[in-house]
Amino acid sequence: MKRMLWILLAVIALVSTYACTSKAKAPKMLVLYYSQTGNTKVVADEIVARLGADAEEILPVVPYDGSYQETIQRSAREREEGLIPDIQPLKSDLSQYDIIFLGYPIWFGTYAPPVISLLDQVNLNGKKVVPFCTFGSGGLDSSIKDLTAKFPEADILPGYGVRAARLKAVPDEVDRFLKTYGYLEGEFTKLEDFPAPHAVTEEESAIFDAALGTYPMYSARATEVAARNIPGGKEYLFTAEDKPREGAPLPPTPGKMKVYVTVLDGEAPEFTQVVR
Repeated sequence: MKRMLWILLAVIALVSTYACTSKAKAPKMLVLYYSQTGNTKVVADEIVARLGADAEEILPVVPYDGSYQETIQRSAREREEGLIPDIQPLKSDLSQYDIIFLGYPIWFGTYAPPVISLLDQVNLNGKKVVPFCTFGSGGLDSSIKDLTAKFPEADILPGYGVRAARLKAVPDEVDRFLKTYGYLEGEFTKLEDFPAPHAVTEEESAIFDAALGTYPMYSARATEVAARNIPGGKEYLFTAEDKPREGAPLPPTPGKMKVYVTVLDGEAPEFTQVVR
């Protein structure tokens, strides 16, 4: 009887030790972000709420607090003069975190200048980094390329991006993103791969035109498309090429691009991202 009691106590101790060890090994996560208008903060807050992660906002010493046009003019001037804005010192010790969710708005095709300033001051090599961003039309892929070039020894993981015009989609999309890549437990619908593309039909061309029709930055013609089912609707991946705008001799940015478009049940087509 005494021997059985000792065995039972030993098993309990072993299970308790394993549980404590497993808990201790859970990755420590930090959501580190810059948000000029509050859009990126919406995504950051959603990630923090779902993961219970720590968070810190990147703050410029001189905030970009003007109008949209004033912000663009200041940023363009800084780029031309090679100036990087000063930021306030971080309170977080990045060495204490296993996974860093790095968030930013896309300016001029990459992360905003305060993030450039941050990346000049820290070393993310050896860290797992999950980028997330907000944008007018795209920039997640190009910013990830820049981040990878900056820290070639960091583990830059798949990121999440959302148009500022689609912030209503953030809760569902962030939930699926975190579950897809294993940061959050729970059931989710795994999206099927896009099939091989085919030449666009007249109906598909109309979907493309409707999605981009209200966005002034692009004038393009769809040439190929692939489509897949998503929860509540359908997603299209168009290959498109620029075409001259009315009164302009050449397209603003010649070349081909990929355009993602969703059509949810009962809703109008909406483009979610442009990738060049």
